[in-house]
Amino acid sequence: MSARHTRPKGEPRFPDGPRADPAGSHFERRIRSFQPRRSRVTAGQADALQRLWPKWGLDIDGQRVLDLTELFGDDRPVVLEVGFGMGETTARMAAADPGTNVLAADVHTPGQGHLLGLAERDGLTNVRVGNGDAIILLREMLAPDSLAGLRVYFPDPWPKKRHHKRRLIQPEFLTLAAARLRPGATLHCATDWEPYAEQMLEVLTDHPDFENTRPDGGFAPRPAHRPQTRFEGQGLEKGHVVNDLLFRRVPHRVQRQDQHQDLPPTGA
Repeated sequence: MSARHTRPKGEPRFPDGPRADPAGSHFERRIRSFQPRRSRVTAGQADALQRLWPKWGLDIDGQRVLDLTELFGDDRPVVLEVGFGMGETTARMAAADPGTNVLAADVHTPGQGHLLGLAERDGLTNVRVGNGDAIILLREMLAPDSLAGLRVYFPDPWPKKRHHKRRLIQPEFLTLAAARLRPGATLHCATDWEPYAEQMLEVLTDHPDFENTRPDGGFAPRPAHRPQTRFEGQGLEKGHVVNDLLFRRVPHRVQRQDQHQDLPPTGA
């Protein structure tokens, strides 16, 4: 019987793959909206991580500003997806829209490997996988007006009241996102947790950098371009209500100058 291989302490799990904590201690400690999950990586996922990470993966270390044209090898518009789970929706949307590049960020290693495998299987050259905190990616590694869209599908609802501060969709996050979204870009959120959906609608409606694409100011029906996930279908069968929110980044506000500031003082 073969002995089970044990990694020496300190040896990386995937030598050529994503790092365990890419940003390390370079940035301040803060309340995070995600909780890394430990789960088994299949042989297929591990193989994809080893082979494809150097080509299509990047660690969110916060140490440089990304050149998105260099990252994707073309100048097609880039959409950021925050939290992609196992990547099925990401892959299907990327396949359906080859004219758009997708930068998908998550901390779940099995999902990273699965999405890389799907991208290879389907010949998707417009997908890149980011490993780490999306806040650091937005704040430190993306240039202003560099994104054509932002997707946040089924983020952790943090249902307990004392955990609401961990929810991703907050005014501070929207301000950061707005700085990276070009005018006219779409922010698309979806959740099956109704109290969180109401909070999303409230903070997005109140934010000066976004406007609802719905004339009635409410939730949007699921657009055809967002596939229904297996998880979502199971929730609908149980009576869950899924709400989509489609908001647009408004044009940059022009700072008004005092029309009298250049006039000479009275009596001059």
